[in-house]
Amino acid sequence: MSDATLWTALADPHRRAIVALLLERPRPVGEIVEACGLSQPSTSKHLRVLRDAGLVRVRQDAQRRVYALDPAPIAALDAWLTPYRKLWNESLDALGRRLDGTAGQPSDTPEDPTPKD
Repeated sequence: MSDATLWTALADPHRRAIVALLLERPRPVGEIVEACGLSQPSTSKHLRVLRDAGLVRVRQDAQRRVYALDPAPIAALDAWLTPYRKLWNESLDALGRRLDGTAGQPSDTPEDPTPKD
Protein backbone atom coordinates (compact mmCIF):
# COMPACT_ATOMS: atom_id res chain seq x y z
CA MET A 1 0.00 0.00 0.00
CA SER A 2 1.26 3.49 -0.78
CA ASP A 3 2.01 6.13 1.83
CA ALA A 4 -0.56 8.37 0.14
CA THR A 5 -3.27 5.76 0.65
CA LEU A 6 -2.39 5.48 4.35
CA TRP A 7 -2.40 9.25 4.84
CA THR A 8 -5.68 9.58 2.94
CA ALA A 9 -7.26 6.90 5.11
CA LEU A 10 -6.08 8.64 8.27
CA ALA A 11 -7.12 12.12 7.10
CA ASP A 12 -10.71 11.62 8.23
CA PRO A 13 -11.36 12.27 11.95
CA HIS A 14 -13.88 9.41 12.18
CA ARG A 15 -11.33 6.95 10.84
CA ARG A 16 -8.71 8.26 13.27
CA ALA A 17 -11.23 7.72 16.09
CA ILE A 18 -11.75 4.13 14.91
CA VAL A 19 -7.99 3.56 14.82
CA ALA A 20 -7.73 4.95 18.37
CA LEU A 21 -10.45 2.53 19.52
CA LEU A 22 -8.71 -0.40 17.87
CA LEU A 23 -5.43 0.61 19.48
CA GLU A 24 -6.95 -0.46 22.79
CA ARG A 25 -8.09 -3.87 21.52
CA PRO A 26 -9.87 -5.60 18.63
CA ARG A 27 -13.57 -4.76 18.49
CA PRO A 28 -16.69 -6.01 16.73
CA VAL A 29 -18.41 -3.63 14.32
CA GLY A 30 -21.36 -3.05 16.66
CA GLU A 31 -19.06 -1.85 19.40
CA ILE A 32 -17.29 0.51 16.99
CA VAL A 33 -20.66 1.88 15.82
CA GLU A 34 -21.71 2.53 19.41
CA ALA A 35 -18.41 4.09 20.48
CA CYS A 36 -18.17 6.41 17.46
CA GLY A 37 -21.81 7.44 17.39
CA LEU A 38 -22.04 6.83 13.64
CA SER A 39 -24.60 4.82 11.73
CA GLN A 40 -23.73 1.22 10.91
CA PRO A 41 -23.47 1.89 7.15
CA SER A 42 -21.22 4.92 7.72
CA THR A 43 -19.00 2.97 10.12
CA SER A 44 -18.77 0.12 7.62
CA LYS A 45 -17.63 2.54 4.90
CA HIS A 46 -14.91 3.93 7.16
CA LEU A 47 -13.81 0.43 8.10
CA ARG A 48 -13.63 -0.52 4.41
CA VAL A 49 -11.35 2.45 3.70
CA LEU A 50 -9.12 1.47 6.64
CA ARG A 51 -9.09 -2.17 5.49
CA ASP A 52 -8.30 -1.22 1.88
CA ALA A 53 -5.41 0.91 3.15
CA GLY A 54 -4.13 -2.10 5.09
CA LEU A 55 -4.53 -0.42 8.47
CA VAL A 56 -7.01 -2.92 9.89
CA ARG A 57 -7.69 -6.63 9.59
CA VAL A 58 -11.04 -8.29 9.95
CA ARG A 59 -11.93 -11.79 11.15
CA GLN A 60 -15.24 -13.53 11.34
CA ASP A 61 -16.31 -14.62 14.85
CA ALA A 62 -19.59 -16.50 14.46
CA GLN A 63 -22.02 -13.79 13.25
CA ARG A 64 -19.75 -10.89 14.10
CA ARG A 65 -16.92 -9.21 12.22
CA VAL A 66 -14.09 -8.26 14.57
CA TYR A 67 -11.63 -5.57 13.48
CA ALA A 68 -8.06 -5.18 14.72
CA LEU A 69 -5.19 -2.86 13.85
CA ASP A 70 -2.47 -4.15 11.56
CA PRO A 71 0.75 -2.78 13.09
CA ALA A 72 2.87 -3.00 9.89
CA PRO A 73 1.47 0.12 8.14
CA ILE A 74 1.63 2.08 11.40
CA ALA A 75 5.30 1.10 11.73
CA ALA A 76 5.91 2.26 8.15
CA LEU A 77 4.32 5.64 8.94
CA ASP A 78 6.41 5.89 12.10
CA ALA A 79 9.58 5.22 10.08
CA TRP A 80 8.57 7.89 7.58
CA LEU A 81 7.97 10.41 10.40
CA THR A 82 11.30 9.73 12.17
CA PRO A 83 13.34 12.47 10.43
CA TYR A 84 10.54 14.98 11.03
CA ARG A 85 10.34 14.01 14.69
CA LYS A 86 14.08 14.71 14.95
CA LEU A 87 13.54 18.13 13.36
CA TRP A 88 10.75 18.95 15.82
CA ASN A 89 12.77 17.71 18.79
CA GLU A 90 15.72 19.90 17.78
CA SER A 91 13.41 22.90 17.36
CA LEU A 92 11.72 22.30 20.70
CA ASP A 93 15.09 21.83 22.41
CA ALA A 94 16.29 25.14 20.95
CA LEU A 95 13.11 26.85 22.13
CA GLY A 96 13.59 25.37 25.60
CA ARG A 97 17.19 26.61 25.72
CA ARG A 98 16.07 30.07 24.64
CA LEU A 99 13.31 30.20 27.23
CA ASP A 100 15.65 28.93 29.96
CA GLY A 101 18.18 31.62 29.01
CA THR A 102 15.65 34.45 29.26
CA ALA A 103 13.71 33.23 32.29
CA GLY A 104 13.92 35.72 35.12
CA GLN A 105 15.60 38.41 33.01
CA PRO A 106 13.99 41.81 32.57
CA SER A 107 11.72 42.25 29.61
CA ASP A 108 12.76 44.26 26.55
CA THR A 109 9.60 46.38 26.88
CA PRO A 110 9.91 49.53 28.99
CA GLU A 111 7.93 49.72 32.16
CA ASP A 112 5.32 52.40 32.76
CA PRO A 113 7.33 55.57 33.58
CA THR A 114 4.66 57.00 35.90
CA PRO A 115 5.75 57.07 39.55
CA LYS A 116 4.16 54.59 41.89
CA ASP A 117 2.85 55.72 45.27
